[in-house]
Amino acid sequence: MDQQLVTSPPPPDATELHVWILNNSTELKHLRAALREALTRQELTMDEHGSEIADCMVLVATELATNAIKHGRPPTEIRLMRTEERFILDVADRDLSKIPELAHTRPIDAGGRGLKLAMDMSLQVGWYAGPTTKHIWAAFARRGS
Repeated sequence: MDQQLVTSPPPPDATELHVWILNNSTELKHLRAALREALTRQELTMDEHGSEIADCMVLVATELATNAIKHGRPPTEIRLMRTEERFILDVADRDLSKIPELAHTRPIDAGGRGLKLAMDMSLQVGWYAGPTTKHIWAAFARRGS
């Protein structure tokens, strides 16, 4: 069964922990290091497969931010949030003219695999539009199962 992209904001009880602003892809290396550092300050444990939740979050953040930089309008904002049970990554760009598309709905050479990767590596992925920004978010367990 194919996972669906949820059309809604992230959980309303999510508390913002950190925000990064990127203007181009050269800043992705800084994002990866800063996100990993921010996650080490949180209660983070290993998941049931023995890989760190942080590794998945850094990869998904990189993929979603790359998509926003490549296909959106700068600046790109990446927010790390948390609820009691989950971490939330929220990536925003300023191109309201395009809605997120899953790769299987596009030609094979058109790209778009980052959203599929996010869906495969997270608990849930959603998107919503604000007055000036389009957001894609992904939720991750705060503790391994």
